[in-house]
Amino acid sequence: MVLIGVLFFTSACMKRDKDAVGCAYDPCALKAADSETNMVENYLATNNLTAVKHCSGLYYKIINEGSGIAPTSCSSVYITYKGSYTNGNVFDKATTPVSFSLATLIDGWKNGLPLVKKGGKIMLYVPPTLGYGPADYRGIPGNSVLIFDIDLIDVQ
Repeated sequence: MVLIGVLFFTSACMKRDKDAVGCAYDPCALKAADSETNMVENYLATNNLTAVKHCSGLYYKIINEGSGIAPTSCSSVYITYKGSYTNGNVFDKATTPVSFSLATLIDGWKNGLPLVKKGGKIMLYVPPTLGYGPADYRGIPGNSVLIFDIDLIDVQ
């Protein structure tokens, strides 16, 4: 299952934004449509959940801020996670830590993970534009709102 997750995340976005001194990434450059943020807001309201809206349209809830360093768009992150749909069905998870380059992950993760530090935990409510978009992708239906429960174990 973790191998499937690696394929999901690493093939979702292979673009790296670099400038002369390192990685440049604007987390507010790509914004989810109002209709997509409305889908997330409806899910949150229906389930009596509270989350913060990010400038991109991502919603997040910091469970534990952590105390180490925060990742940047060029960091490698060592995490455990669970990805599910709004109906509660889990589509992927890693219960033992796995490593990803943040630059290769979906925009929802690139926007959300820098909000916590090493040792932190965050819930991400990802609208389709910041996830896998309108088309089906490796078993994930197009236009899916995705929910991720992520523990940031380490940052490099």
